[in-house]
Amino acid sequence: MEKIRVNGNNKTHKVLIYAISTCAWCKMTKEFLKENDIEYEYVDVDLANDEDHEKIRNEITRLGGSPTYPTIIVDGKTVVTGFRKDKIKEALDI
Repeated sequence: MEKIRVNGNNKTHKVLIYAISTCAWCKMTKEFLKENDIEYEYVDVDLANDEDHEKIRNEITRLGGSPTYPTIIVDGKTVVTGFRKDKIKEALDI
């Protein structure tokens, strides 16, 4: 599964987004992180193969989330589902 890195000056947290390439909420989440200069990685789930889909679903579920998109994972443990600025800001201390 290919993770795409988006550079930013704020590298305080490790941020991973599982997204859908055509999803407006996913695009807004990426833009929000970019505007706040947060470095992050993302995977467009709809462009991944079936094996990777299963890995992604299992990871999200293991962390207590539900496989809906966008799903933001902060530091490998905090899961934010959906474009919820308040929860994203809280998770990232911004």
